[in-house]
Amino acid sequence: MKSTTSPSAFPQPEIGREMNGADSVVECLVREGVDTIFAYPGGASQELHQAFARSGKVRVILPRHEQGGAFAAEGYARATGKVGVCMATSGPGATNLVSAIADAYMDSTPLVTITGQVFSKYIGKSAFQETDFFGITLPIVKHSYLVLDVHDLPRIFKEAFHLARSGRPGPVVIDIPKDVQQARYQPVFPATVEFKNPLISEIHHATDDALRQVLALIADAKRPVLYTGGGIISGNAHRELKAFAEATNVPVATTLMGVGGFPETHPLSMRWFGMHGAAFGNWAVDQSDLLLCFGARFDDRITGDVNKFAAGAKIVHVDIDATEHNKNKRVHLPILSDIKYALGRLVELAKASKFSPPDTKAWQEQIATWKKEYPFDSSAGFGKSPHILPQEAVAALYELTKGDAIITTGVGQHQMWAAQFYRFDQPRRYISSLGLGTMGYGYPAALGAKVACPDKQVIDIDGDGSFVMNIQELATAHIEKIAAKAMILNNQHLGMVVQWEDRFYGSVRGNTILGDEKNVGGPDNPAGLYPDFVKIAEGFGIKGRRIMKKSELKEAIQEMLDHKGPYVLDIIVPYTEHVLPMIPAGRSVKDIILK
Repeated sequence: MKSTTSPSAFPQPEIGREMNGADSVVECLVREGVDTIFAYPGGASQELHQAFARSGKVRVILPRHEQGGAFAAEGYARATGKVGVCMATSGPGATNLVSAIADAYMDSTPLVTITGQVFSKYIGKSAFQETDFFGITLPIVKHSYLVLDVHDLPRIFKEAFHLARSGRPGPVVIDIPKDVQQARYQPVFPATVEFKNPLISEIHHATDDALRQVLALIADAKRPVLYTGGGIISGNAHRELKAFAEATNVPVATTLMGVGGFPETHPLSMRWFGMHGAAFGNWAVDQSDLLLCFGARFDDRITGDVNKFAAGAKIVHVDIDATEHNKNKRVHLPILSDIKYALGRLVELAKASKFSPPDTKAWQEQIATWKKEYPFDSSAGFGKSPHILPQEAVAALYELTKGDAIITTGVGQHQMWAAQFYRFDQPRRYISSLGLGTMGYGYPAALGAKVACPDKQVIDIDGDGSFVMNIQELATAHIEKIAAKAMILNNQHLGMVVQWEDRFYGSVRGNTILGDEKNVGGPDNPAGLYPDFVKIAEGFGIKGRRIMKKSELKEAIQEMLDHKGPYVLDIIVPYTEHVLPMIPAGRSVKDIILK
């Protein structure tokens, strides 16, 4: 039987005017809706930069380091859900992107990375600034392309963006030799993506039978808990999660990647749990009899000793990535599904069946008691210290912004305090390197988030160790007029490593003091403070301020928030504070350290 559908009913490819490969790259990006690219030029990518200059259709932001540009692209992607785009030249330019690509892979961030490559005839011959970037990145990308035929460019870019944003998002690399950039041709722009492997574009929807099993398990549970991760945010499923939690009356604990996926001021919220997460969330997960894991991956910083994690619970795991099922933790009911669909359909099935939540009054009362007795908030201790405590600074920022800001962070103690003392009621407001734990991430990510969301306050809560790793991006902020703020919790040490030294290594300092070990700076020794971040900021043309007194804290934060351009607020804090609670690595919740 012949089909009655006319071929013209399907989207048809478009034949463009003759152009060179570089110009067609710009056209491909425009067709994907790209408005910004973070790109550092070099010999092998110069044709591409010339093409952007000719076009004027895409904003090209020049970072001061390729890594900074890639982190900025990540920040842009994490703040919007769109694909972030960065570009560098061959050799060292490309290899400077590797940490960010790995970071995007670990945190499922949609990223397209474009690199120039040496002329095709020189590939494999150790030419100047040649590296096998295709091979280097294979373990840390969803896909990697080396373009050897200019005619393939439109198809490859269409595929790359589809791969980066679909399913479980992630990074894709496109490596383009200079001769391919220069070659002239008449591009054919595909209207749709077609893969030879049908599994790539397969849409996974949970069956009703599987979802009814989930509802049946909830109905029989006495101590149910929802454990939700970054998949809720990347899957744009936060509204469905809220509706499902309320329909079933199940309390919610998120991972750090999932922060904001469920409103943290909601009565059912147990904030986030794991190594430095809420004690009440950790205890609830540990003592649950049903654990509903949605869009998370049983990371070791969540589970600790995986054999003791939620040992008495039946576990349901809903995820878009089948490779995560039973990888780290054996579960009772693995469900392969788009998370937004699964949660939405669960709500529909619950309504259709007139689902009645189980009687969990005793469980809810126990959780409420834990919340009251062991809160994150240690504000009672703020007044006892003569110095500004880092937790106090974050709490003040939350108060003054009323929780309505995008917060980025570097990696370390400040990263945890930011999540503990700033509450997030919306997704895409806490942007941090969590899987890879990449220092230097915070300020470049803030630049990308601010470019994406120019009307929002964007503040990088950073540590002095992390901030200095990409401090050169202050120049990008100034020249590009990007009003991202940095609030440095400056303790003159690599704080998280120092905490481990204090807890597990007899306080022996193994290269964790960032200044002069014989004259360690701090609130009691201002003369030893190093470096002077205010002078550095001023050297880049950016306003900066240093404070040490409690009386200055809120006024200085408000000054930072009111300032129209980028700003560096250097808050001097003692290095003696530890991030608590803490579950030691590889241990269980039974070993939690509370003080």
